Parts: sequence; structure tokens; C-alpha cells
Amino acid sequence: MSEAAPLLEMKGIRKRFPGVLALDGVDLTVQEGEVLALLGENGAGKSTLIKMLGGAHQPDEGEIRINEKPVSISSAKDARDAGIAVIYQEFNLVPRMTVLENLFLGREKTRLGWIDERSEREQAIEWLSRLGLDIDPDECCGDLSVARQQAVEIARALSFDARILVMDEPSAVLTDKEVEKLFGIVKELRENGIGIIYISHRLDEIDEIADRLVVLRDGKRIGTREVTETSRDELIEMMVGRSLEEEFPSRDVNVGEERLRVENLSRGRFVRDVSFSVRAGEIVGFSGLVGAGRTEAMRLIAGADVRDRGIICVDGKEVPATSPRSSIASGICLLSEDRKGEGLVLNGSAVDNFGLPNLRRFSRFGVLDETEEREEFSSYTEELSIRLSSADQRVGDLSGGNQQKVVLAKWLARHADVILFDEPTRGIDVGAKFEIYQLMNRLAAAGKAIVMVSSELPEIMGMSDRIIVMREGRIAGELKNTGDLAPEEVLALAMNENAA
Repeated sequence: MSEAAPLLEMKGIRKRFPGVLALDGVDLTVQEGEVLALLGENGAGKSTLIKMLGGAHQPDEGEIRINEKPVSISSAKDARDAGIAVIYQEFNLVPRMTVLENLFLGREKTRLGWIDERSEREQAIEWLSRLGLDIDPDECCGDLSVARQQAVEIARALSFDARILVMDEPSAVLTDKEVEKLFGIVKELRENGIGIIYISHRLDEIDEIADRLVVLRDGKRIGTREVTETSRDELIEMMVGRSLEEEFPSRDVNVGEERLRVENLSRGRFVRDVSFSVRAGEIVGFSGLVGAGRTEAMRLIAGADVRDRGIICVDGKEVPATSPRSSIASGICLLSEDRKGEGLVLNGSAVDNFGLPNLRRFSRFGVLDETEEREEFSSYTEELSIRLSSADQRVGDLSGGNQQKVVLAKWLARHADVILFDEPTRGIDVGAKFEIYQLMNRLAAAGKAIVMVSSELPEIMGMSDRIIVMREGRIAGELKNTGDLAPEEVLALAMNENAA
């Protein structure tokens, strides 16, 4: 493979933004029929690099070649004409339009001034069939699962005769079975000679799907390796610039009095008679398959949704079932799985996001004391190691890990005693994950009650003192996380199977 001329070559790519050198002389090649994993921490330059291939950014220096010919990509149309398709984490589908309409959006087939739906439908079925998909072209995209929407995006890319496909965190919100289906599609595309750039923070996927890998750090290419010749420890060290002695930090558990108690929590068929407790200093993990009711239970505890029945107590005092305000006032905070949509105002500054739930504390006679707000935010910036250019930086421009820290900072400033982490490390690189784990341990050591929902079983087992498994809205069982707990025991409860 390496002896052939590359399908894609990026050479000496540099890109500057005000005050930031985002890419510093990056080289990258992709061969026909190759899956190249592009790895690095948040802020390493991955997004900037792929946006150049998609036409959103142009390099200040360097050259892009396809089949050894220089190309200029200054728009999405230029990218399509060059045979490049980029599938971003946020899909470019119109939810209220059908699959057929999305596939041909902006390039409808017409006959005598009328859209030729019959011809479009035949071609759509052909494209979908190439991916082994049984999707009705007349189905509304908004009614499809995330995995099937993603498949429509891939079919749309193929419809442009793309020879180079860029996939940005394609498995981030997929179930294990959906990931298997995705891998099957990727392998088939590879067999058809399509070159694929695959971005993922899930290192386990790289071993299964990629041929080579490129690691970026601080805008520079740190190295290129064959996947089969690279250990996980070496890969992590390349990404973060230091050795991580262990993936999950150890801690001394000092459990205190009960802080959170939930009794018979219910809402329709989503959450049914859920009861559990968490003590000071504990980290209790919630596991289960997607749709098991974990997120729904956390939202009820946080007051984001209205419970049908059930009792929630913090330090022995019942929390009124009225609104998020009541839960917050009782010392409960939720770090939502959708931190961009529900946890942050992306166009606002980091300090403004920090201050939102704390305006009353920072105000005197209805006037905001910005000096006090900024001083306290500065202390949390230092304590949580939040990396940003200034307190006024737009929070939407921060990396995933730093966004999560801003959300955590605003709740710590509320002196929350019960912290609900829903998918706390989704979309976060391995180095930032370790920092989040360390923060969780520190919070537990300070007497907080921590509840963590995660779809990653290694994370649940690596961080939890106890594991509560949910299935079909109910608690299927509880496991004490001793050193000899096997993953199969958790999975057996989640899938309604007898443990071996």
C-alpha cells in the first residue's frame, strides 16, 4: 500500500487564527482502500485539518494533492468536485424532509420542469443498497435513529462519487450493535478503494478499523504509525505528551452519611419505581443499554422533567417536585449528556456561562458585580485547569473537555452536594478524560455524592464504587465493584441474561 502514489496528500499545512497557530507544518497521506485514524487531544488541530478538506478553512501555507495533482478547496462544492466528503458529528440533514429529498437536496432530477421522483427513488434505493441498508426513501429523516441518519449521510457522500471520506467521531452516540454495523460499512467502503480518514477518541475502535494512524498534538504531527505495531500506552503518550501510569486514577474511598435517597421514582414507561441511595464520598455508576432509562432518571432527580411519583431526599430533606430551581436549591446539579444543547450557551463567554446560575450571589441590589464574578471564575479556572485564552472567550470555541469543566465550575460555585454526571467524557480525548476522572475523585473525597451515567463499561468499572444496572426503565440489579467483578456480570443484568 505504501509503495503506491497516495490518493490524498497534505503537505506542510499551516493555519493561523488570531493568537493561535492551529496547524504547524502538518503532513498527511491517505492511500486508496485505506482507513487512516486521525488522533489527538481536543484542540490538537484535527477539526481544523478536516475543515480544510471540506472547504470551510483554507491553509495559509502548504499544499493539498489528490492523485498527485494540486487542488484548491475554498468551498464545499470544491470539496465535492475533488471527490471529498466530510461527515461531521452534527449531521447536515434537514430533519423534516424525507431521505429521498435529503439525498437530492440542491441537485434534484427534473424532467420537463418537474422533479423526476421515480428516477430519484430508483437511484436512492441503489445507493442505500450499496451500504446494505433497508431504509424507506420516503421516511422522514427526523424519525430515523442516529445510526440510520448517519448511514443516510454516508449514502449521500457516495452519491457524489466521493473517493475520500472523512468521518468525525462517527460512533460517539451509537450503540454497540450500531457500531458493528458502521464498521461493516467502513470495511466495505475500504474494499471498494475509498480512502477514509476516521477520527475517534475511542482507542479500542482504532485497533479494529484502522490501518495506520496519525497523531496530532498542539497543531503538529507527532508521528505516523502502523496500527498493528503501536501499543495503547505508546499511543496515549503520543497524544498527551506524557505517560499515563493508569487509565483510571486510584483513590481511597471514605464513605460517610447518606446524602441522596431516591424512592419509587417513576415517569410513564421510561422510569419505573427506581430506588437507590448514594453516600458522601461515593461514586455510584449507572449502567445499561441505550434506552434503559438512565438519563431519564437523572433528569427527574434534577427536576428537568416532572415525575409522576417518587420521593427524592438530600441530607434527609425532601426535594419539592416543582422545577429545576428546587433541585438546584436543594444541592443537586446535573451535567447533562448534551452539554452543548443543555449545559451551555455556546455563543456566550466562559465567564458569563459560569455566572448564569450564580447571578444572585454576584449581584448587589440588582446590579451584577463583575469583579467578584470574574475573581471567583478565575479561582475555578485555576483549580480545574480550564484552558482558555481569556474569561471572555466564546465557550463554543473551547474543546469538549474544557466545556465540561466550565459546566462543572458553575455548579461547584453553587456549592452542590449531589452531582449527576451523565456521559461525562463523551467526545473528550484520553488526556482530558483522565483529568475529569481526577476531578470526580476529588469531589468524592470532599464529601460530595457522585452519580455517573456512562455507556462505556470500562469507565463504569474503572470509576464506580457500586454499579446500578437499569433495564427497561427499572433497576435490574446492583453490584459492589470489587476487584474481581467481571464485565459479563454487568452485561448479564443489562441484557436480562443469567450471569455465568
